[in-house]
This record gives sequence, structure tokens and C-alpha cells, in this order.
Amino acid sequence: MLAIHRLLEAEPLDAAAVDDFLADHAFPLVEDTHATFVYRGEADAVYLRHWIAGLPSSHPLTRAPGTDLWYAVLELPPKSRVEYKLEVHRGGGSEWILDPQNPRTASDPFGANSVCCGKGYRTPSWTKTDPEARKGTLEERSFFSPWFGDERRLILYKPARFRETRRYPLLIVHDGEDYLRYAQLVEVLDNLIHRLEVAPMVVALTIPHDRLVEYPDDPRHVGFLTEDLVPMLERELPNVGGQTGRGLMGASFGAVASLSAAWRKPGFFGRLLLQSGSFAFTDIGTHNRSAAFDPVVRFVNAFREAPGRPSDQVFMSCGMYESLIYENRSLQPLFWSTGMSVRFVEARDGHNWENWRDRLREGLSWLFPGPLLLVYE
Repeated sequence: MLAIHRLLEAEPLDAAAVDDFLADHAFPLVEDTHATFVYRGEADAVYLRHWIAGLPSSHPLTRAPGTDLWYAVLELPPKSRVEYKLEVHRGGGSEWILDPQNPRTASDPFGANSVCCGKGYRTPSWTKTDPEARKGTLEERSFFSPWFGDERRLILYKPARFRETRRYPLLIVHDGEDYLRYAQLVEVLDNLIHRLEVAPMVVALTIPHDRLVEYPDDPRHVGFLTEDLVPMLERELPNVGGQTGRGLMGASFGAVASLSAAWRKPGFFGRLLLQSGSFAFTDIGTHNRSAAFDPVVRFVNAFREAPGRPSDQVFMSCGMYESLIYENRSLQPLFWSTGMSVRFVEARDGHNWENWRDRLREGLSWLFPGPLLLVYE
């Protein structure tokens, strides 16, 4: 029997019983394959708002009789990770809040969400600062892009003990500032390079002006990457990159931008890391997403019709709880058919930065293996 059900059978079910229940447990309360969410306070209604595709996004909490405790029980498979908020209705109004009973949160460009982790999920140790790992350096700069006709910001990561006499792969990352802020990319790179799981590399973290315009197969963005950014970096750092040593990485629309650039310039980028790609397409009729997806659909439809061979290797990851899982699964066999080497990983997570962070070890170590030559199966 779940703990919440034992509480509901308590005699008497009063404020003291609720106090003891909340004091004795951490919330959300995960018991095997179920999670109990609670809210305490006067309200007209309380809803759990989550981002799990395939389930109603709003789940009502039930009020325990005679108390101000609200609760809901959801099935939660092992190793799941779910972000959520509580929607509290009171006095004719409502607000979305972080779970007051749960200190665990995750941030993104739109704010923060509460996080519920299923049995067996652990934040990977390699995402946290390791005092023994030598630190790489970050350098912020700006440069003029002829293709866009304006100044562009760039953050350049160089690994610890960078030497001009040694060759390094070049990885270009879309939405670079977000990967730094929300996916701990510097800590991940420092740790994985220190552990010899990933080759020391130079990483160019790009920052778009309008990602929803520039990323969905915009020819200016392709020219920016292949004729502005990469030539500039390889002139400045002649020991970096080269055709087989260039990679592109991005999440969501950033994955679309990565695939688009590789498709338009086949062979220019030898390795792709695509996370939860927004690869919307149509076989017939129209798509059911926002107008921002119109250019994405045109691109993905054209790619599916004539994929060519954009790159040599592609690592894909996607959350099983996000609506894009269907599109990402559908593209996997098409990637294989081009002759590219493909690895596809799914996780019980959603469309968020910590999902993308947690997949970086597998992706980077497969595309850019270090001396340890670890293989993840």
C-alpha cells in the first residue's frame, strides 16, 4: 500500500497526522513505480502540470477529506525524470508555482521547473565540478559575419594544456550560452577530457540573434558556419578542425540547423550530435505545429526525399516523454540508409536541458573518443 493511502486511512485524519506525514517523507514521494505529489494549503483546485507527451498535460490533485492536503499519484517508470509545476486555483484566479515540498529544480531560458526523479535515476557524476579535473578556458569574442551582415558573438572553449603543436577536433555548438548555463557543458567537457573518455577538443559556442528564423534551413546560417565561422577559426588555429575533425551539435531547432548545414554542405562536417531534433515533417496534408515549424517541415520533407550523405557519423538522442520522439525514431533508418554510422539513444525524459546534458557522455565519447576508448552499449 502506498504511503498516501495509509495516511488516508488514519484515525483521526487531522492536521497533526498531515504534519507527521509531511515530516516523515521527501516529495514527490517515489515508491517503486509510482510517485505521489502533494500540495498543502487552502485552494479551490490544484493541478499537476507536466510535459509528458501522450498524457493530459493537466492532472488534478484530490483534497484529503477534512484537511488542506492535496495529492495525486502517477505511474513513474524506473529512471524517469519529469519536470513539472503546480497550478493553484484560488479566489477566481490561478497561478503556476514550483512545488513547495520539493527543493529540486531545473532551469531553462523560460525560468525553472520542479523535478521528479524515478527510482534509479541519478544525476551523472561527470556533470558536476571535479576538483581534480584540469580546467579548460573560455574566451568571448565578437566578429563580423558577411553572410548575416552583422556582428556575431562567440564563446571559444580550449581544453586544458592546449598546445599549438597538437591537432584538435573542432566542435561547433548551437545555442552555446544555453548549453553552458543549463547543461553544464564546461564541467562536462573538463571532466570527460580529464577522464580520457573524450578527446581534447576546441569548442565554438555560437549565439544566434533569432534562432527560430536562422536555424530552420536558412541559407545564411549555412554560409555563416561554412564560410564565415569555420574558415576564421581554422585560419586562427591551424591545428584545429579539418574535414574529418569538424563536428556540429545542437538541440531542438539547433539540431535542425546542424542537419541542415551538413545536408547543404555534405562532407564538410564529419560528425553530428543531434539532440531532440525538431524534425517535423508531413507525408500528407499539413503539420499540426506552430507557424515557426513551416520552414522546418519544408526542409525535413526535402531531406527525406533526397537525403544524400550529409556526414560520416551521427549521434541522436531523444526523450521518450516528448512529442518529437516519433519524428526522431522515423529518421533513424533514413540516416542508416545514407551509409552514415548512426547511434540513437532514448531516455525516459522530456524536451529539456538536463535530458540533453545527461546524454552528452554517450554522444561525445562515441563521436570524439579519447585515449580510454570507452564504448557505451
